Amino acid sequence: MTTRRNFLRNSALCAAAIAAAPAAPAAAIMTSGAAAPVNRNTFKPLRVSVLSYSFKGLFDAGMMDIFHYFETCKYRYGLDAADMWAGMFTATDDEFIRKVYIALEDKQLVIPNIAVDGAHIMASGDEDPAQLRATQDVYMGIARKLGVGFLRFDAGPVMRNNRKETDGWTDQEFDLIVKRYRELAQIAYDNGFKVGAENHWGPECYWVHMEKLIKAVNHPGFGICVHFGGWRGTPEESIAAEKSSAPWVAHTHIPWDVCESPDLPRRLSFLRDVDYPGYYSVEHHSQQNEYNLVGAQLAKVKAVLTGWNHGRDGSLYSPR
Repeated sequence: MTTRRNFLRNSALCAAAIAAAPAAPAAAIMTSGAAAPVNRNTFKPLRVSVLSYSFKGLFDAGMMDIFHYFETCKYRYGLDAADMWAGMFTATDDEFIRKVYIALEDKQLVIPNIAVDGAHIMASGDEDPAQLRATQDVYMGIARKLGVGFLRFDAGPVMRNNRKETDGWTDQEFDLIVKRYRELAQIAYDNGFKVGAENHWGPECYWVHMEKLIKAVNHPGFGICVHFGGWRGTPEESIAAEKSSAPWVAHTHIPWDVCESPDLPRRLSFLRDVDYPGYYSVEHHSQQNEYNLVGAQLAKVKAVLTGWNHGRDGSLYSPR
């Protein structure tokens, strides 16, 4: 009869015998048909991140702050990056930013992007242009201190008085927007990062307007964040805009419905095909069950990138 004591005794004897046996020479192992040892320097990294806005439900409930978010990125999801929504910066003074820097350094995390709301370039209505500009300046300073890759400032303005986003900017608005973006882009370029717009509200949602803006700014310190599924128009026009915009993309946000789409590999491949160097970042919006649902989105994107690394097309569903 095998008892727990006998099992442990026999296991110990087996372990001792194995330890006493002569080790096979390394050369013999390498010439016996075994694969070469793993060299982690040859790994193709999975540049995946999650925008901190994805945890807005937890944040609003007082159940997550910026430091807990860093822990979540590093230890729950095994990421090397923290894609920031500026709302999680509950302070912007030097002491708070120093703490953020220490937390990032401790966890070996980088910040590929900060999405800054309330800092759009063109004011409208009762908005204070000086306050918007001051917020831009604050986050430009934070980007320098934290080594941020991209800063998103929307172009604006908020469309009022029955103005339509499809009409785009007036000539005066456009000139002011281009001038300010050029100023910011030069500062960013001098400090090793980029600034730019995102296609999630205003005229920026239409590729015809965003393309005009990109070409007018015409600066290596300027780029765009593409919110997949955010281009306005027919489904065909939206996907065409994803492809056309790819050469200028500095960052991405990939929402739930796009992650769930069987077309995800093809849409991400627009970026791969132009050697996009940035992160594939997911964004979640339900404010419910955020840990698990964000994990599902990350898994879908990782599956595509892993498929590419293995020389496949990244398909998520194998044919029956």
